[in-house]
Amino acid sequence: MSEMSLDEAVLSRRSVRGFLPKPVPKALMRKVFDLAQWSPSGTNVQPWKICVASGEVRDSLRAEFLRRVSEGEPSRQDHKDKGRLGEPYKQRRRDCARVLYEAMGIEWEDKAGRGSASLRNFELFDAPHVAFFCMEDIFGGQSAADVGMYTQTLMLAMTAHGLASCAQGTMGHYPDLVRETFGLEDNMTVLYGLSFGYEDTTIPANTARTTRAALNESVQFMGGEIDYASN
Repeated sequence: MSEMSLDEAVLSRRSVRGFLPKPVPKALMRKVFDLAQWSPSGTNVQPWKICVASGEVRDSLRAEFLRRVSEGEPSRQDHKDKGRLGEPYKQRRRDCARVLYEAMGIEWEDKAGRGSASLRNFELFDAPHVAFFCMEDIFGGQSAADVGMYTQTLMLAMTAHGLASCAQGTMGHYPDLVRETFGLEDNMTVLYGLSFGYEDTTIPANTARTTRAALNESVQFMGGEIDYASN
């Protein structure tokens, strides 16, 4: 595989929602996770704890996720957003959903179809591997940001080495299951998960493409002589 520039990795990385059953070779898996170890963290604390499930462990987790959801068991996240989304964030979320549903041929009014699409999260989008991102409960927002930087580094490393991924907040819905599976202490909290493997290009959902807000909606430049706003 030819080398991929940072620009190419950043711009080509996207959430993939359909994977081939082909497992990732152990050597390649260790390589991308080793690269992620070099992510920055405040005072080099490295608060992340990553648990990766493959094979029978992955199958067992998937089955239990689906059982709990199908039986209507409420989620019990260790970490939640502080309130309801306002604008422009609510509209961005809605636009993302529309792009995905259109790619899958699901009408906005089709609640059953949307429910089936949501359930695909707990099916891990058929990915052969899933990683859970955890940290001890003594850590707060700054360390959660460190785990986020680790995740981004990992996803870019995967992209650069021909792997696909999808970060999933839904993988934090049943943290007790993750702790039990991996033998974690009660003080280890689960933030979210990441399904990964090789993309199945025949899956309609994988044709979905989102956009990003204009730079000036997110970044404010002050000082200096360059007219940044003109760009």
